[in-house]
Order: sequence, then structure tokens, then C-alpha cells
Amino acid sequence: MIAHLFGEVTEKLNSSAIIDVHGVGYEVILTSVDLDRFELKSAVKIYTYHALRENAEELYGFSSLAAKRLFELLISVNGIGPKAAMNILSLGAPEEVRNAIANTDAAYIAKASGVGKKSAERVIVDLRDKVGLPSKYGGSGSSLEFVGHAPENDEALDALIALGFPLKEATAALAEIDPALPVEQRITAALKQR
Repeated sequence: MIAHLFGEVTEKLNSSAIIDVHGVGYEVILTSVDLDRFELKSAVKIYTYHALRENAEELYGFSSLAAKRLFELLISVNGIGPKAAMNILSLGAPEEVRNAIANTDAAYIAKASGVGKKSAERVIVDLRDKVGLPSKYGGSGSSLEFVGHAPENDEALDALIALGFPLKEATAALAEIDPALPVEQRITAALKQR
């Protein structure tokens, strides 16, 4: 199992990038958010999910461990495959997607390419209790706009997940801790809560 790759982005394709790791090029399918963020010739660390099917092997990549865990939750939903999960994660930052699920915003999830209203509702029903507490939203109806603190790559959240916390517990543990504190202090405070 390939857990992560650290290498240089040598090519960017429609929905994937070639990551050169010591002379070996791995084609990694990325969300549109990550694909836009990664620059050619830049060094990147990508957490991966290796999907094996009867007629294909695909490597899906994520800029954070939290995004990978959210992807794994999404593909556990009946009817949501890896491509649909990547389309859902392409809607915005992983924290925005997680908050949409936590806030039962099926209209937001249904905006993903290839995800209909019924599939979006199934995602909400199956995952709402697994993704943790919602952050605040402003506005009303389906035009909710994210206004809470949503760091693109929360190192404290990734560290807690790496320590074995489920996404829901890691999110809840960090919810009451000041996000302005250094990463180490946030992790220590979260561990003391457990």
C-alpha cells in the first residue's frame, strides 16, 4: 500500500498530475482544488489512496490526511465511488465539504458533477454523525456561505488523525481550542481532553 508520495510535480493533466519520486513517475488523480494549487516543478507531499478494481488501478491523492479520511468516508457511502467522491471534494476545501455534511447541506453536495439529489442526501444521512461538529455558517437556505475558521491544511487535525483519532473525534477535540495557538500546543490540549 502506498501511503504517501513526496516528489516533484512534472506534469499536470485534466484531473491528475505526474509526481516524480526519484525517477519514477506516479500518475495521481487529484481534486481540482489541489490540482490548481500545485505548481509545476514544485515539491509536494501527497497522501494517497490506491483503488483496485477489476479492470483498473488508480492512485488518488490528497494534500492533507484529513482530506484522505473524508474521501474514505465518502466512498463508504453506497453509490458513491472514488470519482464521485473526488468531485465532491473538488467543491471546495475539505473543511468546507465536511461542514456541509455536518450541517446537512445536501444542495451543496449535489453541486458536484455526477452527484444527484438522492446521492447527496444519502451522503448526508450516512456521514452526518461521522464527520464531527459543524462550524458556523452564514446566510440561509442552499446559498450557505462558509464563515468559520477553515484552515486549508490543519496540521493539528492531521496529527490527531495520524495518532488514531477518527475524523469526528479529532474535529471535536480541536473545536474548543484556539486555532491561533502553535500546532504543538493545540495537539497537547486536544490529547488532554481525551
